[in-house]
Amino acid sequence: MSVNSDSSRRERRQGPATLRGKQIPATTTDQRLLDRRGPADWVHTDPWRVMRIQAEFVEGFGLLAELGLAVCIFGSARAPRTSPEYELAERIATGLARAGYAIITGGGPGIMEAANKGASQAGGDSVGLGIELPMEQGLNQYVNIGLEFRYFFVRKTVMVKYSQAFVLLPGGFGTMDELFEALTLVQTGKITRFPIVLVGSSYWSGLLSWLKSAMSAAGNVSASDLDLLHVADDAGEVVRIITEAHNHQGIARKHDV
Repeated sequence: MSVNSDSSRRERRQGPATLRGKQIPATTTDQRLLDRRGPADWVHTDPWRVMRIQAEFVEGFGLLAELGLAVCIFGSARAPRTSPEYELAERIATGLARAGYAIITGGGPGIMEAANKGASQAGGDSVGLGIELPMEQGLNQYVNIGLEFRYFFVRKTVMVKYSQAFVLLPGGFGTMDELFEALTLVQTGKITRFPIVLVGSSYWSGLLSWLKSAMSAAGNVSASDLDLLHVADDAGEVVRIITEAHNHQGIARKHDV
């Protein structure tokens, strides 16, 4: 696996705490929360976990309460800085920042770093919402508003709450997770409809074809559900799709206020 950071640096962030070397535990906070195996001491520890979970929600909501209109950009953490996807993510974030949007990412390397870089260098708000992982590398250097979470579901809630559009570049399981969660929330009306843009038609064509030929054909989703997805190949097209959707909804961006 290739990432844009020193892979030999063993460091884990757990909320405000930093652990290095042998102090790094073998499991993550999420893993310990969700693992039902072992003795019944979870009966005594889970109530305290609820307080920690509550604290993460409070920190996230408090930090981003005045952020303004924002776009969340997802994609592979493995994308090298020399890749076309990295450059494209940077240009997309630059264009969106100049259009008045804050940029939110997972705060890591690859596409996330590129998006934070584009936003920061364009003078926009560059937000990184990191997560505790076994090989966590910390927030990238282009984040100027950052928070690191212990729990994935808290982080995802904060991302959705403060984003008015999702942009997804080529990525792996994490990118797919965010894509289908956003689709489900919009489809079911749990959140207000917002633009979901897939960047790179060649990368996404197989998935889109399957959604139409298999999932929609079987009646598991309606044909109109597929209209929730937009596909774009260049930065200007991404910015246009998002700004036109928000203009149609009467949503003002920072530079419009």
